[in-house]
Amino acid sequence: MALVLFLAALCLAVGFGFGEKLLVFPAPSPGRPPAYPDRLIRSGDAAFLYFGGKTVVAYFHGNGEDLADSIPVVSLLRTLGMGVLALEYPGYGLAGGRPSEDAVYAAAETALRWLRSEQGVEPARVVLLGWSLGSGVAAEMAKRQLGARLVLVAPFTSVVDMSRRMIPFLPASIIRDRFDTASKAGSIGIPVLIIHGTEDGVVPFEMGRRLAAAFPQASLVPVEGGEHNDLFTVHALELRNALAPFVKF
Repeated sequence: MALVLFLAALCLAVGFGFGEKLLVFPAPSPGRPPAYPDRLIRSGDAAFLYFGGKTVVAYFHGNGEDLADSIPVVSLLRTLGMGVLALEYPGYGLAGGRPSEDAVYAAAETALRWLRSEQGVEPARVVLLGWSLGSGVAAEMAKRQLGARLVLVAPFTSVVDMSRRMIPFLPASIIRDRFDTASKAGSIGIPVLIIHGTEDGVVPFEMGRRLAAAFPQASLVPVEGGEHNDLFTVHALELRNALAPFVKF
């Protein structure tokens, strides 16, 4: 029996290794032009939308969407009077390259450094906002001190934790793209706002609660009845009310 379990675990681990990219980065296919194509900027290998403003929210989207899906988020942020920089991930939409944790981080840092060098927007005027997978990107940019505030919407603690929900005995060593926000939280001292739906069936609400306890300066806003994919639509007013006092500083 032990040998059978071992072989089953091995097969699942190998299968996960081959399928990890598809699970972590299921980019919509074919690649689509972004919303607001006239606002698309390219800098090096990074592609992003930009709307100017005194304070800029850098938005990092979820793994199953691209910038063609960004209208609800951009519109909400613009109603708050915020500038917006919305990153397209490598291998998504019309962006070149292939997605990986390192490639996404590199593109995000390139975009934020463009914001500073070309638009004169210092990190002290940048809010980093990530949804789902994007929460891991936003947290890494906060760790690199590229923003003054951090907003995490439906965040997970790490890809390892998410993977173990599907395959409890999966060896962590085979997971390459980890987006391990939980391990970084203690070193991120800026104010953090976590917004999480209480009925999230993809990323459990408990992960948002755990992260709120891990950051030195974090507050948690539960969205009662909120699911994973309806926060920026069905619950847009609740998100707006939570964001408004936090991003205007």
